Amino acid sequence: MLRAERGSAQGDLTVLVEPVPGEPAAVADCGTERALVVADYHAGIEAGLRYERGVELRSDADGRRERLRALGDRVSPDRVVVLGDLVHRIGDPGEGEHDEVAALLDALPAPLTLVPGNHDGGVADAYDRIEVVDSGGLRLGDVGFVHGHTWPDRAVLGAETVCMGHEHPQVRLEDEVGGGRAEKAWLRGRLSPDPFADHLGVVPESLGWTTPELVVFPAFNDRSGGTWINADGQTFLSPFLPDGLADDAEAYLLDGTRLGAYRRV
Repeated sequence: MLRAERGSAQGDLTVLVEPVPGEPAAVADCGTERALVVADYHAGIEAGLRYERGVELRSDADGRRERLRALGDRVSPDRVVVLGDLVHRIGDPGEGEHDEVAALLDALPAPLTLVPGNHDGGVADAYDRIEVVDSGGLRLGDVGFVHGHTWPDRAVLGAETVCMGHEHPQVRLEDEVGGGRAEKAWLRGRLSPDPFADHLGVVPESLGWTTPELVVFPAFNDRSGGTWINADGQTFLSPFLPDGLADDAEAYLLDGTRLGAYRRV
């Protein structure tokens, strides 16, 4: 199973971020509270796909809500953190999208905190029950949270583990006869200070870098596509990837299968 861990003075390990087996979700130990963390919920995606591409799909709003509600019941979090793109359509949420989010808030067992993504421009004004933080991210204890479409705040980079979404990572797996399939994946590795120092216009040594670990979350939404992290010529969406990620970063399937270094999968 994929785990982001820290060492104590006694040398034992305490789990900071532990994915829920088989699910695109994790539980984060934030010190004084536990958070259920997901990324890229994309409420109202069916209406968005109809508008953007002329694709007609029956809404899976009830299914998405039930999956997240069940996860909340399963892990009993103090809060639910969404790593951006809670909604799909950029700008003010449409009526169907608004209804989906309102029903989701009613169903969740804990308050929802949103680290806004590039699709969440109208959320803060539309939903007074959602805590919307700055787009530079949020730090709770030793865990940082960002969407990934912008550069993280320095405070977030000071966390031991940084969780992000935005990329919707997937891997393409092939069998012996050339058949292939794409599966959601976790991407995990140490962050390199160089691109962050370049962005800030400082030397890397001035960052006081503690080599935080980055955990890139698979998308919660099953219809949102993704970045094939092991495809030749694949480009990332985030401004600090892949340069900000160590070459030995690894990919994992949702069931915990370790695929090894993502560049060589």
